[in-house]
Amino acid sequence: METRTIGTDDGDGHLELHSFGPAAGQILPAGNSGGQPGVVVIHGTLVTDALYRPFAMKIARLLGRPVHTYNRRGRGGSSGQREDYSVATEISDLRDVMRATGSTDVVAHSFGGFVALQAARTESLRRLVTYDAAVSLSGSLSRRWRPELEHSMAAGQLDHAWAHLVQGLETAGPVSKLPLGALRMLSILSARTRLGAEMRQLLPTAVAEMRAVLDADAELADFAGVATPTLMLSGGWSPAYFAETGRQLAAAVPSIDFALVPGQLHEGPLRPGHRLALTTARFLADDASLRFQRIRTAGNPLANRLGWAREGNPRT
Repeated sequence: METRTIGTDDGDGHLELHSFGPAAGQILPAGNSGGQPGVVVIHGTLVTDALYRPFAMKIARLLGRPVHTYNRRGRGGSSGQREDYSVATEISDLRDVMRATGSTDVVAHSFGGFVALQAARTESLRRLVTYDAAVSLSGSLSRRWRPELEHSMAAGQLDHAWAHLVQGLETAGPVSKLPLGALRMLSILSARTRLGAEMRQLLPTAVAEMRAVLDADAELADFAGVATPTLMLSGGWSPAYFAETGRQLAAAVPSIDFALVPGQLHEGPLRPGHRLALTTARFLADDASLRFQRIRTAGNPLANRLGWAREGNPRT
């Protein structure tokens, strides 16, 4: 792994970047063997890019291409979130990372998927894969926003804030269904772990990022100009609203396909296993020998819009 810091277009910011080269013996050729352009992975909220490094390394090995992760603002060795922070900040930062790494493709999770899809409206991306992209369509995520989250943060009640965030977004699986009191106790207990303590420290960034999602609420027509071949994935065990967003966008935008990945939770990219990395790599490689591989969709026919799950090629 190579670590470096790059500057941002705003002149006074910087981003911590981590790069992973392909190992010998790649199993999924992607065309030309040398000088392959890179892939950028954008992480979600309440985490740093450190949790995505195993996922990035799998994609690098499968594609035989360099893969790069970076800490978005407010975490790791990157600059803090500015007062005027918005999705425009994230799009500009992504542009800087792609330029610095010579990357053409993007893989993005949750809030990162929101950033990537917004970027695809104006930026030139070769291919894009999102997993559980947190896009708000016609106010679809406004009901997920809990004003109590912001109030708790302002009062310094981090356990209350964490409980409202988890219950509102429902991204913690069955845990999200627990009463607020139980979630607050779980927050207190998890704060004793390294990951739990880190999540508490990142709560202020989560508030700003959720605000950015709601401020960028869009209509389906706003994505009509997206020309980047895009695969929107959702976990079979993820909250259903992620899949619904993917289905709507895939039905409305010719360049977008959608598929469910069975047996995956919202934190799929952070967990062991190869299915999600392989699905991602297949799409980025556009390897003809793999186009007829079935991606089983847990019995959901709407997910079969992806060409690999039917008798034909995926759209390119």
